[in-house]
Amino acid sequence: MPVQWTISHSKRLVLAVARSPAAAADIETYLHSVALAGGMPYAKIFSIVDVEGVLSAENMAALAGIVRHYALYGRIGPIAIVAPFDRGYRQARLFADAATADRPLAIFRELHEARRWIDSITAARTTEQPGSAA
Repeated sequence: MPVQWTISHSKRLVLAVARSPAAAADIETYLHSVALAGGMPYAKIFSIVDVEGVLSAENMAALAGIVRHYALYGRIGPIAIVAPFDRGYRQARLFADAATADRPLAIFRELHEARRWIDSITAARTTEQPGSAA
């Protein structure tokens, strides 16, 4: 399976790995599956590993459009994209530029950096009190 993912409702975290031959349809299926599982407001780490194919700018814009559509119906959690190789990094940058949903998004070369960032974002969100100025 080109995109494998798991969701932890207790940790409010989705972990996903995309491997060759991942196509736009595989990532679209992942997005819809996460939404159906109630994971859109959760933090996400999406790792692009060993992806040979290149998704077009149009593919990335369409995937970003799906995220923007879900954002119309509820909060979208922060996403850390892990892209250790240049090709995947360029793909991630295209997605980030097109996915303008109101949520934190960052791209990393290393998984541990992404995890540290996600942990800091989720820790900050859990310490915010309703009605606070934060």
